[in-house]
Amino acid sequence: MTSTSIFLPGLAMVFLTFVVLIAMYRCRVAQMKRERIHPQAVATSAQSAAKLTDSGPADNFRNLFELPLLFYFALVVCAITGLHDTATLALAWAFVAARVVHSAIHCSYNKVMHRFRAYLLGTAILLALWVRVTWHLLVV
Repeated sequence: MTSTSIFLPGLAMVFLTFVVLIAMYRCRVAQMKRERIHPQAVATSAQSAAKLTDSGPADNFRNLFELPLLFYFALVVCAITGLHDTATLALAWAFVAARVVHSAIHCSYNKVMHRFRAYLLGTAILLALWVRVTWHLLVV
């Protein structure tokens, strides 16, 4: 296992973010064409919220810059401190998997309780990763 392997889950999250960005673009452009919404009519976030009702991918795109921020920082801390063992990598990949499921639900049928369970699982995994990082920094 190389020291750079800890960044592979981060690259997967970056890829997921770009996939959701493309889904958001396609969804917004399709709705704007279908409903003949002029681009200037959605120039602000307030206007956009009022006119663009197909917001799942856009909501998920914003969400990918919230909790995952702590994930990216954890990966950097792990890389700097040499914490890139199998258990740490397993937690990192598990977080990515939970976020993929969360995004898939959010960008498709969007059943709130299904999405919430995926979000909760990802949060628990991220918390476990941070407990591991904290233990490594403070005790080891």
